[in-house]
Amino acid sequence: MGFLCRVTLAVFVVFIAFSAYKFRELTKPIEAPKFDLDEYWGPGKKSDYKENTEVVKYEISFPDKVIEALRKDLNRTFKFQPPLEGVGFEYGFNTAYLPKVIKYWRDEYLPKWRTRELFLRKWSHFTTNIQGLRIHYIHHRYENPPKGKKVFPLLLLHGWPGSVREFYDMIPLLIDNADSKYAFEIVIPSLPGYGWSQGSAKPGLGSAEIAVIFRNLMFRLGYKKFFIQGGDWGSLIGSNIATLFPESVLGYHSNLCWVKGPLSIIKNIIASYYPKLFVPEGYEDFFFPQSEKFKYLIEESGYMHIQATKPDTIGSVLTSNPVGLAAYILEKFSTWTNKDYRKLSDGGLEKKFTLDALLDNIMIYYLTNSITTSQRLYSESFNLRELTLQLERIQTNVPTGCARFKHDVVHDLDWVFKDKYTNLIHSTYHNDGGHFAAFELPQVLYKDFIEFVEKVVKLNSF
Repeated sequence: MGFLCRVTLAVFVVFIAFSAYKFRELTKPIEAPKFDLDEYWGPGKKSDYKENTEVVKYEISFPDKVIEALRKDLNRTFKFQPPLEGVGFEYGFNTAYLPKVIKYWRDEYLPKWRTRELFLRKWSHFTTNIQGLRIHYIHHRYENPPKGKKVFPLLLLHGWPGSVREFYDMIPLLIDNADSKYAFEIVIPSLPGYGWSQGSAKPGLGSAEIAVIFRNLMFRLGYKKFFIQGGDWGSLIGSNIATLFPESVLGYHSNLCWVKGPLSIIKNIIASYYPKLFVPEGYEDFFFPQSEKFKYLIEESGYMHIQATKPDTIGSVLTSNPVGLAAYILEKFSTWTNKDYRKLSDGGLEKKFTLDALLDNIMIYYLTNSITTSQRLYSESFNLRELTLQLERIQTNVPTGCARFKHDVVHDLDWVFKDKYTNLIHSTYHNDGGHFAAFELPQVLYKDFIEFVEKVVKLNSF
């Protein structure tokens, strides 16, 4: 072998060794960062703030003049551009269907608003101040715990563009299911900046910092150990609580199972060549072909890039604009429920939801003027400060459950998921359902969650 060949080989070996070393450094688990449990997010100076720990009963109520002003807004003459011929929701909300939604909202939904308001008050609502913010939540606590059942605290977490309304059909199953051995004292907070929860006055309140707030909320209510269930942002915030405060989490159950990092990309590429080795038979199409999944993710994530960079701009467009707000939000309830609904002129919205239920959710955003503050969570979570925390590299050792609903926006393999969630004890696949599982299929999600709880109980001999 000539001198030049030996030098080339030596350089190549050094390059491979260095690359392997750097890859190992970039993928090995790291220690969890420490957070200030009292960090202040309210207006003004922390030194001028004295936290009031009182829990206050909250009653949802809006004056007639607010509802009448909304009715007048919906009574305007709208001149929408007609949709392209043969197009459903591929270009966004179909403007031929939008007048039907407006008419129903104005002529059928608003006249019965007081009935809908009573429905939203069906469960007990409260507020309390934590770290400078007024935090709203639904709370069900047993005066007399049901006999013969194990009772656990449960933190239920929603995401965007959802709200606490998503869980209304699941709540009765959790607190009063005669066929279950388990019952739950549930806490369902509105995320900061969503609904009746106050938005941060300062930059920096991302998904990790919200995890601190909700841990503090549960402690204030007397729950030192609890279960967590969540999807969308609720999944990530729940994961962060389980990662940062594992001693407080009995188990973490998610219906959005996704971890991203250098190792996950490599594993997904390998699995795409040998899917049968990594996916239960019959569920390969949850993950593959990857090119199709990636294309769909790119097509459906434009909103995320806007909200992660200029949330206040799009927020200004939607504020005091009920029709624009409804179109912007409801389009997600179409496409994220089933991507094939994009081909339908009505977006398939009424296949899985009632217009009343969907408009309940819209009303929460509209009446609380929370669209801008809700969208800021993207900007605060997808930035260099939050990314440098590298929470995806911190192993989460609490019992973890993953429920995959076929039409959700994204899924990850157990092979990938276990790198972070080392105690994955429950992994399921559902051939129906999409991103809003609690809203769309509450009984299915409930059953999946109970199966997970059963495994945790057996594991820990509660």
